[in-house]
Amino acid sequence: MEQALSDVKVLDITHHIAGPYCTKLLADYGADVIKIERPGAGDPSRGMGPFLGDDPHPDKSGLFLHLNTSKRGVTLNLTSGSGRKLFRELLAGVDILVESFAPRVMPSLGQAYEELEKVNPKLVMTSISNFGQSGPYRDFKASELILYGMGGAMNETGTLDRYPLKKGGNVIQYQAGTIAAVATMLALFSSRLQGIGQHVDVPIFESQMGTIDRRMSHLLSYQYNGETSYRPDPLQEPAGFPVGVYACNDGFFQIAGGFVFWSRICQMMDRPDLADDPGFNTPQGQRDSENLERFSVIWYPWIAEHTKLEIVTAGQAAGVLCGPISTSEDLLNEPHWKERGFWEEIEHPVAGKITYPGAPFKMAETPWQASRPAPQLGEHNAEIFGELGYSREDLARLRESGVI
Repeated sequence: MEQALSDVKVLDITHHIAGPYCTKLLADYGADVIKIERPGAGDPSRGMGPFLGDDPHPDKSGLFLHLNTSKRGVTLNLTSGSGRKLFRELLAGVDILVESFAPRVMPSLGQAYEELEKVNPKLVMTSISNFGQSGPYRDFKASELILYGMGGAMNETGTLDRYPLKKGGNVIQYQAGTIAAVATMLALFSSRLQGIGQHVDVPIFESQMGTIDRRMSHLLSYQYNGETSYRPDPLQEPAGFPVGVYACNDGFFQIAGGFVFWSRICQMMDRPDLADDPGFNTPQGQRDSENLERFSVIWYPWIAEHTKLEIVTAGQAAGVLCGPISTSEDLLNEPHWKERGFWEEIEHPVAGKITYPGAPFKMAETPWQASRPAPQLGEHNAEIFGELGYSREDLARLRESGVI
């Protein structure tokens, strides 16, 4: 079955996380993505863990293997004259170029968009950078922590009496990659429908500052009312009970009960006798610390006797907002994801058979498919450069001179 992007060709000179995730989304939905890496070194994410079997091998990085499925890979030295010539030859046959260098790099290599569109007038070039292609911060360096803090969300994550805290992982990088993929496809539609190429500027910082995840609503609050975001004080702003994360018989779960949901909590615990208790079923009662202590004597023994699945099943049946806090092992063995076919097994020549996260969304007529494992360094040099007419002798000469 044909995939949604089977007729799209992409040149990928991104590295680390945000850019490779953008091109992974395109590749797994059918685009022919050619990933260009530095000869001898490759994408720095090859050196980032976790590593399969704790073996720091460039083809065993879980991060690299995940971010580069369905891509073909070549090596190319863009600082050499022959490398730049080869790059232009590749560029002439693609629809999209995605790069994630600092804004000064592509112009310094003679590969500014204004030059590249002379080679490929309908080219869509997406540039992913920390702060964008222009402005006072253009050349600033940044990290996940810095971008999260500058974007406005960190001011309200953490506890009131401590410093602001960043949430775990690299969420910002993946979100920026997703936005870049959407922006790239919008530009491709314009290219095909209107016959024009364009340069797409994706600042990771602005993808955070403008997101609906807390930032946008608080920016609007400040504009209209002068209110600033803050870390709430649970003692001054009680949310009723039970609310938050709790330990149970086999792990942790999260629940949003309290106040108007009290009758549902009683149904969940099979305690109808508590439904009319004035210390529990009114907002005033749920704000009283003595009533919280009374509730704790009932609540903690009940959850200690039940598993995550039992609690969540009972809660969902009663209409309570609750869910398990899953470990990686939980997710891999969860029947729901198995039934939906979410997990995908891919065989890699070095890493072996690995289970990967599957489609972020499903399309009925044009399926998602991880068509090949992440490429080994320079794996498709002969195949791809051969398509441009280069012989094995040509490639041997280019390899010896450090071009590929």
